[in-house]
Amino acid sequence: MKLFALAEMFIAQAAPVGGTEANPKAQMMQTVGMMVIMLVTFYFILIRPQSQQRKKQEEMIKALKKGDKIVTSSGILATVIAVKDRSVSIRSEETKLEILKSAVGQVVESFDKAEPTAPAPAANN
Repeated sequence: MKLFALAEMFIAQAAPVGGTEANPKAQMMQTVGMMVIMLVTFYFILIRPQSQQRKKQEEMIKALKKGDKIVTSSGILATVIAVKDRSVSIRSEETKLEILKSAVGQVVESFDKAEPTAPAPAANN
């Protein structure tokens, strides 16, 4: 809300009154103000979400361990066999592959998380 009020203030200062010329200093302030608003908008729309996504991806790769079920960026569903410095050995059906850690798209199921169990059926009396 205050952002729009600030923009209106810059526009009001730059607008010529009657038949007079516009104040060049006010026009410069308006231009600089609009550039700052655009840069802040770009930061919150483009740069910040991308850096947050990259951070989550790095944390996920660091947490990879043997037994995790993953999906690679190319769509291969596999289970992690071994984790090395830069690569991960995976098994998909009867195929064993070694891929770069950066090719891991997501962890579908972590090995240490317990499988959800169905509740025991109630005894009918």
